[in-house]
Amino acid sequence: MSAHEHVDGQLPHEPERATLEGRNKVLGFWIFLGAETVLFGTLFSAFLALRHNIGDGPAASHLFELPMVFAATMILLFSSLTSVFAVQAMHSNKVKPMIVWLAITILLGLAFLCLEIYEFNTYVSEGHQFRTSAFSSSFYTLVGFHGAHVAFGVLWIGLLIAQIFKKGLTVVTAPKIYVSAIYWHFIDVVWVFIFTVVYLMGKVG
Repeated sequence: MSAHEHVDGQLPHEPERATLEGRNKVLGFWIFLGAETVLFGTLFSAFLALRHNIGDGPAASHLFELPMVFAATMILLFSSLTSVFAVQAMHSNKVKPMIVWLAITILLGLAFLCLEIYEFNTYVSEGHQFRTSAFSSSFYTLVGFHGAHVAFGVLWIGLLIAQIFKKGLTVVTAPKIYVSAIYWHFIDVVWVFIFTVVYLMGKVG
């Protein structure tokens, strides 16, 4: 099946798997996420090993504000739902609703990043800087690395929307939308672990 088949209203139900190239993209991306999982696992291990080495800085139990972190968590989890709606719209060949849901996903991702930037600025003002302690270094490395992934996802989805406007929804562009949704779910799952391991465990000691 060529990349030029199934255009404008003639797409199959799952266009991301309509070509061998599309199926390979999906498979290759799962392999990539496997490597990302190992990387995040290493950062989590380092954080768990160093989280009690606070030096002269504040302890996690006095530093973290769970209501703000919980709000950020809800925003990110809801953005995962909007990305699901975008893929469902794509499967129904509804381009405009798909773009709307993708745009909402971007806005929620930006809202999450704004909260994280505000959070980091608050911590720095309270003496919790990157070089304050082993705990602070491992915290900013883990949480900041995740934040960088969110920023990349926002940029990626934005570029995909621009490509859809230019080229339309085809069996070439559909796999890109699909793997971006997988990526977004991945960073949401990672955040759930961060919320549990870093923030909840930090508050209880």
